[in-house]
Amino acid sequence: MDRWQNKIAVVTGASSGTGAATCKALVERGMIVVGLARRVGKMECQTRFLIAIEYRKNFYTQRCDVSNEASVKAAFSWIIEKFGGVDILINNAGILKLGRLTDSKCSDIIKNTINTNVLGVVWCTREAFKSMKERNVDGHIVIINSILGHMVPVIADPLLNIYEPSKYAITAMTEVLRQEFLNQGTHIKVTSISPGAVRTEILEDVAFPIDIPALSSNDIADAIVYCIQTPPNVQIHNMIIKPLGEKY
Repeated sequence: MDRWQNKIAVVTGASSGTGAATCKALVERGMIVVGLARRVGKMECQTRFLIAIEYRKNFYTQRCDVSNEASVKAAFSWIIEKFGGVDILINNAGILKLGRLTDSKCSDIIKNTINTNVLGVVWCTREAFKSMKERNVDGHIVIINSILGHMVPVIADPLLNIYEPSKYAITAMTEVLRQEFLNQGTHIKVTSISPGAVRTEILEDVAFPIDIPALSSNDIADAIVYCIQTPPNVQIHNMIIKPLGEKY
């Protein structure tokens, strides 16, 4: 992590779960971290206090709704004005709401999922890439994908509606971004990390069964750290990480 000391990392969805764990992991390894989320109060009252006290001064928060392009532009403008630019972006923000594609009552769920899980990554990546390219920084874009971006399990009552297609889009987008970064003459890396089951708050109203093998948010944060500290000539394009014992 030597090359990233005092560099600027931006983490979306930083108010809980993997986002909060990632903020802790990066700031405690010497980075200046900006957490983005709709819930600034939660980042200040929870995420900040996960971080060892001596590193908290290097953790900053800013409100951002990644599904809203104007909100993303405003957040990144603030970051660039305050810190000069972005060196690492962790696209972690995502939502999953239960419902069926065939149910007309789920229209808002479907739109919100696409706007957050797909377009949110587009907006944030565009702003971070622009900052990196203008400053000639060999930065790194990480996207938190899902095992469901590579396979759709057959289950008795499928209720994930557009979530799996949104993650398939991320799988394709990672390759599109790799080619764009290369063709624009940069050495900016892009990595998709696809976890299996993770115990997070993404399903707010559904208790995660304790008997199902699952990863923790810290496991995903560790995977992010592993990917961003690879040598300059090494790019982890896609990492699939599963809990031991997962059936799919």
